[in-house]
Amino acid sequence: MHSGQKVTLSLKPARAGSGIRFRRADLGGVEIPATVDNVDRLHYATGLARDAGTVETVEHLLAALVSLGVDNVIVELNQAEVPIMDGSAASFVYLVHEAGLKRLTRPRHYLKVLRPVSLSRGDKRIALYPSDHFKVTYSICFDHPLLRHMTHTLQVTQESFIDEIAPARTFGFLKEVETLRQRGLAIGGSLDNAIVLGETGILNNSLRFEDEFVRHKILDAIGDLALVGYPVIGHLVAHRGGHELHAAFAEKVLQESDAWRVVESPAVDGVPVNAPAPAKAPTVVTN
Repeated sequence: MHSGQKVTLSLKPARAGSGIRFRRADLGGVEIPATVDNVDRLHYATGLARDAGTVETVEHLLAALVSLGVDNVIVELNQAEVPIMDGSAASFVYLVHEAGLKRLTRPRHYLKVLRPVSLSRGDKRIALYPSDHFKVTYSICFDHPLLRHMTHTLQVTQESFIDEIAPARTFGFLKEVETLRQRGLAIGGSLDNAIVLGETGILNNSLRFEDEFVRHKILDAIGDLALVGYPVIGHLVAHRGGHELHAAFAEKVLQESDAWRVVESPAVDGVPVNAPAPAKAPTVVTN
């Protein structure tokens, strides 16, 4: 924060059925459920708003929570923006593991896709297809030497998310950085927590994966799709998507209620039957 105040994020246990909720401690405890109804600002990141409260850059944390099997949790913040950390979801995975998970007595529910749902906007498209697992296929294409075309398919389990998706960092182009700051976005961003691309190559760091860019897009999509309110059993396929398309698609999925049903499942890809929540409150403090 510009005032020099420490930015604090805490994950706190929540009762069964309460879902993932953001709480603004600095606004008297205003709570903002992580649902499509509360989607607010969508430009370079996903923001939520309810009443007088807002929360920005929620997608990386949401991806970590839903992929680790956390259905019910209160995310308490003392400012609007979720800390960007290193630009990936790895720090949030660490926080959840440090806290541990508590199994609740209510069975876990999933949104199981029964028929295809799709959405297209120009050359951008996204769809969900029936599947016995949660799988994501994502492709990107940019006018840049390193990003001409890239695609990746992954069956998302706790293990595959931790090893193959969570470490993938956000990326952006140098020419966009100043524009973002002028608009008051990505204030916490720097060369330390994003892959920054110049005209011909990477200006900082080295890649964690050869296709880290598209893996991060999968990370974003998992986080944005979490706004449907349930972990999904289906195959998500996206081409040149972004937060606006992801959020609009999550809303469309809920509207097409004949395309899915909510099911109870004893286990899906190793995820336990009962909805877990953090057993204690891990806290991360940043400047």
